[in-house]
Amino acid sequence: MRVVEDNTARGLAGSSVVTIGNFDGVHLGHQALIWHCVAVAGEGRLAALVTFDPLPQAFFRPHQPPALLCSTARKLELAEQAGMDLAWVMRFNQELAQMPAADFAEKVLVAGLGADRVVVGTDFRFGRKREGDLSRLRELGGALGFAVDSVDDVSVDGHRVSSTRVRALLAQGDFAAAERCLGRPYTTRGTVVRGQRLGRELGYPTANMLPEALPSPVSGVFAVRARIAGAEEWRPAVASLGVRPAVGGSEFLVEVHIFDFDADLYGQQLEVLFVDKIRDEEDFPGMAELVAQMQQDEQRVRAVLKD
Repeated sequence: MRVVEDNTARGLAGSSVVTIGNFDGVHLGHQALIWHCVAVAGEGRLAALVTFDPLPQAFFRPHQPPALLCSTARKLELAEQAGMDLAWVMRFNQELAQMPAADFAEKVLVAGLGADRVVVGTDFRFGRKREGDLSRLRELGGALGFAVDSVDDVSVDGHRVSSTRVRALLAQGDFAAAERCLGRPYTTRGTVVRGQRLGRELGYPTANMLPEALPSPVSGVFAVRARIAGAEEWRPAVASLGVRPAVGGSEFLVEVHIFDFDADLYGQQLEVLFVDKIRDEEDFPGMAELVAQMQQDEQRVRAVLKD
């Protein structure tokens, strides 16, 4: 899949079927858009995706950005696996935020991608101050020469699937419901970095991981499975996500203690699959209390993963 990051790009495709959105998490609702786009494109046209980095909500509220369900890299990986040919990752900046709906249709969809069909959800909004909706898109399509397909919402457990709902489920620790919305288990990935080695001194060596997607939708202590990215084997583990108040931390970090495993993981990509939440992040009066809690956490996590 070809990836383009130039907001001013033109002539990226001679003829394409385009879908547009944030695609954070690439949940079942997003997948419905992508699959429809790929199916309609067929053999003769490119299936193209337009998405944004950062998310518009993060641009407009930089001090309260939404939690990210996945990194841009993971989003593109999932889109490619679903059959997309081209992804245009547009930098969401002031210029793009102020672009009228008509200009977006003309410059991005037509001049940029040669769109002859556009696939969106029923609640799609675009352009300056979200002035454009599905009706406006169809009106512009009639004038500029592209058709518009609207794809109905996907519902799971009686609720519309959305990134907002998945974030809420993850924050609640309901990973089974989140998996049903995503169509796959929730995971996070990142690079293992050197830490204070305090965990090893306490008898719980950890792989300290900087997550690819921040802010994280989850924090606390969890029963997880972990693997080196791309490997087949998942190993049972306990993971702590947060700023580590018990040891004076301030930076959000993922600490993973893989059971019955001792190997050098520094510099490698680690993937963590969440199974159950054990507790919230806590502070402790001393190291003895921290170690006692870690021992309790291990026993509970081993029981959860065994079941």
